[in-house]
Amino acid sequence: MFIRIFQDRERVQKNLLSVCVLAAAAFVLAAAFGLAPKVSAQSIAATSSELQRGLTGIQEPLGATNVDIRIIVARIIRIALGFLGIILLCLILYGGYLWMMAGGNEEQIGTAKRVLTNAVIGLIIIILSYIIVT
Repeated sequence: MFIRIFQDRERVQKNLLSVCVLAAAAFVLAAAFGLAPKVSAQSIAATSSELQRGLTGIQEPLGATNVDIRIIVARIIRIALGFLGIILLCLILYGGYLWMMAGGNEEQIGTAKRVLTNAVIGLIIIILSYIIVT
């Protein structure tokens, strides 16, 4: 029975790591699709001059838009903060897992408390950073 608990513990650790990696990959893909330029056939046809249509047709694929650089930087920072939020969630889950699997061992409980404390401090920093960016 006791050996089975340790075998289950290793399996749960592998599963937890797999879930964290999948969540991070899903976030990266969502961010990549969120930053993709919007394509619209009407935007090219709606311009009046032939020159403007040509410039618009070239600017969009090259990424040269009329968006202010501060807005682009703010979007990048928001994406980075979202990624940090996913890492924070994984840390909180890991700290809770450590605490649950401690089995009364004070050293492991102390480690779990440190992980959770650092995760909460990270949460506060992320929230304050998001407030500054917004």
